[in-house]
Amino acid sequence: MNAQLSINDCEIFADGLDHPEGLAFHPDGSLWAGGEAGQIYRITDQGKTITELGNTGGFILGLAFSPDADWLAICDLKNHCIWKMNPTTAQIQLFAKGVEGHSISIPNYPVFDSYGNLYVSESGAFRQTTGKILKWNSAGQGEIWHSGPFNFSNGMALSPDGNWLYVVCSFLPGIERIKIEADGSAGERELFCMMDEKVPDGIAFDTMGNLYIACYAPNAIYVVSPERKMSTLINDWEAHTVSNPTNIAFGGESMQDLYCTNLGRWHITKMPSNIAGFPLVGQLNKT
Repeated sequence: MNAQLSINDCEIFADGLDHPEGLAFHPDGSLWAGGEAGQIYRITDQGKTITELGNTGGFILGLAFSPDADWLAICDLKNHCIWKMNPTTAQIQLFAKGVEGHSISIPNYPVFDSYGNLYVSESGAFRQTTGKILKWNSAGQGEIWHSGPFNFSNGMALSPDGNWLYVVCSFLPGIERIKIEADGSAGERELFCMMDEKVPDGIAFDTMGNLYIACYAPNAIYVVSPERKMSTLINDWEAHTVSNPTNIAFGGESMQDLYCTNLGRWHITKMPSNIAGFPLVGQLNKT
């Protein structure tokens, strides 16, 4: 497991963003992020070049690239919807405002599996346990995959073996996981870990099966081993380098850098990892 880091181990990777929450790596190595006024940013040149490619006029939460990276799923809080963006043309079109029997309230975080199925956490409402998990197949047909209720379902990640969907429940507070059955349906639901007096937000796995958890409060990132032992990766009591961290993603050469967005600031933080991150389906097959 990674040793605890200090803020001196971190660097400001890209600065001047509008309170970013979501981020996702494209196979070409570019890092994409969102802003609180609807901006979609493409970040290149080792963080030095930030290009605003589009704007939904909303508040961007989670982002994820499809398996072949031909579209970017965008969760929009203000517009209560999921957008579909073509990364080549930057065209943005509406993907979904709900599924049969349910209109989206807070679409928080998207996850693609290798078959092109899209899972989205529907947080429900603050201070209410009404969260759900929605799912669309590769043909765009949607359903309530798991009706929960979850206590503000937030960030998500597929286990490296693809058999479980891990779900952050921010005000539980803790992490739950749901078994994905062979037919794609939702199976067993269980508590993975509790995080008393913390507000977990985003998660990511490394190749050793450790789960990294970014917490909106305190300004910290924790690591939970496969044996469910928790340790601190970084705790920024100053809240200037890691400030209300939300989503996290591994990237860089050999996938050995961890990046986090900071909703409380205007930058993305980069920190080293001695264990490679597990690549998401949307960042495989690098060009």
